[in-house]
Parts: sequence; C-alpha cells; structure tokens
Amino acid sequence: MAAGSMYRVGVLGHGAIGSVVAAQLAAGSVEGARLEGVILRRPNPELEHEQLGIQQALERCDLVVECAGQQALREHAVRILFSGADLLASSMGALADPVFAAQVQAAGPGRLSCTAGAIGGLDLLGAAARMGGIDQVLVTTRKLPATLVQPWMDAQRRRELEHAISPVEVFRGPAAAAAQDFPKSLNVAAAVALSVGDWEAVTVRLLADPAADLTEHRIEARGPAGEYCFSMKNYPSPRNPRTSGIVPWALLHSIQQAADARR
Repeated sequence: MAAGSMYRVGVLGHGAIGSVVAAQLAAGSVEGARLEGVILRRPNPELEHEQLGIQQALERCDLVVECAGQQALREHAVRILFSGADLLASSMGALADPVFAAQVQAAGPGRLSCTAGAIGGLDLLGAAARMGGIDQVLVTTRKLPATLVQPWMDAQRRRELEHAISPVEVFRGPAAAAAQDFPKSLNVAAAVALSVGDWEAVTVRLLADPAADLTEHRIEARGPAGEYCFSMKNYPSPRNPRTSGIVPWALLHSIQQAADARR
C-alpha cells in the first residue's frame, strides 16, 4: 500500500463482533482505513455492505480482520498470509494446535497479528517473559453458566450448568485444552499464552457462576521479573453473551494502530 493511501480492510464474518467492526469502518471511525467489504461463506441479501468472496478479498484488501471463529481462521489464515494481505485474528485459540500454528508462522509475506480482545496487561506479561520467563500463570474466568454449555458435554453436565445455583468449576487445565474445548469463550487463555510465549506455563480455571452479570477474567502470574495480579470485568455482547462487548472495539483499536503505521 502506498504511503498516504487508504488502508483497505475486509471483515471476515458478520456476527456479534464482525457487524460492529464493519459498521464502524463503514462510518469512517478508523482514520486512514475504509471498509472494502464483508467476507461471508454465503451471500446475505439484507446486508448493506459490499460482500466479497475470499479470492476477491485477497485481491482488494490490505488487511483481513477475522471475526468468524476458530474454524474460519483455520480455513483461511494460511491462504490470506500467502496472498500478501495482513491478517488480524480474534480467534487466537486456533493457534493452540501446534501444527496449524507452525503453518501460520511459515506463511507470508502477509503478517499475522492478534487482538488483546477482552483483557489487558499483555504487554507487561510479554515484557516479563522476555526478561526472565514466566514460571506460572493462572487465568480464572467467571461467566454465566448458559454461555458455557458445549456440544460435547453429556446431558448430566448440561443440566448441572443450566440449573446451577452457585459457582461450578467447569474446567481446570492447560491453556491449549481450554481454548480448544471452549472455542467461543476462552480466546483470552490463548491471548495470555501467546503473550508469554509458553502454552504450558498457563493454567486456566473456568467457573460457571449464575451471579456473573459481567464476565470476569483474573490473571495471576509469577516469574523472575516479579509477581502480577490483575482482573477485568466486561459486559457481554448484547448479540452474543458468549463474547465480551469490548472485543470488536479492541479489533478497531488494532486496525487504527495498523493504519497509523502505514501512513
């Protein structure tokens, strides 16, 4: 892209996250960037934005913003990067698969970046990891029970969550397993693991809490650089309670940063 020209952005997906990102780009809220189109698997005659096939997007976009889930990232990431377009991902949990992560790392000349999404403090964790490594990270996430029901759960487990009257520990284990088992709820775990560069150092505890009006993420980390503890409470997206409402705005912030760097 020539210096001073508009940053052409394609939005992959038009759900709770993608619809906000596309609308804000179309409204001109990201200085120096414009919405080139929305990339959908199937045409939507009611959508007001231009719709693009994936090949059209690769020919016309400087950046593709993935807002469509882990499967979409697996399907399209390598192709996007090999085309020369950059890729901003929201579904970082897909990178828990080491084979896929290696394929993405080898792809180019396009560049992959990931959003901080619903959490903060990643720069600090990354700096601490660079200084001397991170010995241990615990990510505790607290969400409404209904948002954590998964297709792979048996009937008894589903009933336990749906009728919970107090907090229930749904999962405790490594970040990679958490991101894969709860693909729409725990991209936070992936973001933390990627920031410290060590999936094995990150343990995830997932609580289903009927009193959790806000989604809470608490991060506790320890290493040679120091000890850290911080937490975030986010309102859920009004369109999809499985994701935090802040996520599309985190993507828009990242798009603005990328557009500024290109000018």
